[in-house]
Amino acid sequence: MTASRWFLLACFAVSTAASLHHLMRVLVSFRPHDPAKTRGSIPRAVAYSLTLAMSPARKESARRHVPTYALGLVFHGGIAVAFVWLAIFFAGVSVPADFAAVSVIVLAASTAAGLALLVKRATRAKLRHISTPDDYFSNALLAGFEVLAIVALLDVDCIPFFLMYGGVLLLYVPLGKLRHALYFVFARVYLGLFFGKRGVWGQKGNSRWRAQNR
Repeated sequence: MTASRWFLLACFAVSTAASLHHLMRVLVSFRPHDPAKTRGSIPRAVAYSLTLAMSPARKESARRHVPTYALGLVFHGGIAVAFVWLAIFFAGVSVPADFAAVSVIVLAASTAAGLALLVKRATRAKLRHISTPDDYFSNALLAGFEVLAIVALLDVDCIPFFLMYGGVLLLYVPLGKLRHALYFVFARVYLGLFFGKRGVWGQKGNSRWRAQNR
């Protein structure tokens, strides 16, 4: 195995260990007793929290900023594609050329979306007021990750650099705002548990909701 692959593997191990440490601290932290009676379907609320509750129609902030919401979706989708290629290059498996060509287009669009979000954050006074250096750095770091993925797809000699950049990115995940990728699912499940127990989220399909005119 090449040096760049060993580096990526070591970074992945460190990042995973640190992320699990953060996660376990959250899971074992003190949880206050919840005296509320169960009034709704918790599984249905959790499913709703992870799906329809994320749509612009159900989120006021997203509904008021649909273009930004769309740019975020494109940016996150491209990041996922870049990580897929990180795994492919690490494994050294062959992939159809058509998939690589489509990936270049997707990554280019995603990079443009990420840079547009970065420019918006830097030029809008309200966003600058609530932004931290980590917000800018994380955005730029991920945009660079996508750019290097494109370069690696176009020139195989650049794959080792992409692998090493990916390793550095993984090391940063537990340190900054990028760790929201780890907490996202758990946070949405918790919201489903909390509001589902109270019969607030995702309950319109049952008779109790209709009977109470909710």
